[in-house]
Amino acid sequence: MDKQQLTQQIKSEALKLGFAACGIAQADYLDNDAAYLKSWLAEGMHGSMSYMANHFEKRTDPRLLVDNVRSVIVVLLNYFPREIQNKSLPQIAKYAYGKDYHEVIKNKLHQLLQNITAIPSGKPITGRAFTDSAPVLERRWAERAGLGWIGKNGNLIHPQFGSFCFIGELIVDAELDYDCPITDHCGTCSRCLEVCPTQALEAPRKLNANRCISYLTIERKEEIPVYFHSKLSNRLFGCDICQDVCTWNKKAQATNIEEFKPIEELLELTKEDWLNLSEEKFNAMLASSSLKRAGYKKIIGTAKYL
Repeated sequence: MDKQQLTQQIKSEALKLGFAACGIAQADYLDNDAAYLKSWLAEGMHGSMSYMANHFEKRTDPRLLVDNVRSVIVVLLNYFPREIQNKSLPQIAKYAYGKDYHEVIKNKLHQLLQNITAIPSGKPITGRAFTDSAPVLERRWAERAGLGWIGKNGNLIHPQFGSFCFIGELIVDAELDYDCPITDHCGTCSRCLEVCPTQALEAPRKLNANRCISYLTIERKEEIPVYFHSKLSNRLFGCDICQDVCTWNKKAQATNIEEFKPIEELLELTKEDWLNLSEEKFNAMLASSSLKRAGYKKIIGTAKYL
């Protein structure tokens, strides 16, 4: 099997597993991203997310993550829900409607890697699977793999699926055919910057996490500053505002991934329901949910401000 055939077989295996798209980039040092990330961290834009500064070299060079790495295989998994919450209720980010995506993607990536290593390519393929819990600049690799462009809100935008997609990577030691990046199609649109209630997007593609509703309602361990209480826009966990206004998400198609089917009770809770929810019920209802990341005390504390 030659390089072109192997590449096509890998992409075919990815689509069979339910991934919406698959692209491949040559593994290399991300020099421009290294410079930007260094400056972004120095400005304190990452807030209390100290882990963003960890493993800096590995974060900007995948060749340090896997021996003899040649290629970064990038996949997208659509999570756009068929059913949307009533806007009058405390809002949950759409990615958290169903089961924790980390496990869903990880399982599919491991299956994909297993399928790839079974392809008779002449030389055994080895590699590692990564989702957003590892030091990988996943949106940049998705862009390099031709799966879209990084929009002004900092999210990867796929021309067909929009930005409501998870990103996963397989970093492997096989040399493959590489996809070409596509051009930026945000144009003069600046809706995402204008609509952000907290002005967290200080410039196109420059997010100040300290002001971001997703950071404030999930990652920030301390109390949410009083200044932001009136700006949460009824967001209990995470935020989709900059994605909801994106023109490219008008094309978003409902996912067919069963694990992302919404936890029905979760989407129906009122503010009063959240405030009266016991920790025991919280843990039982959200045992497989991404909301566990914030935790009971954080979420109930945020509900008081809505």
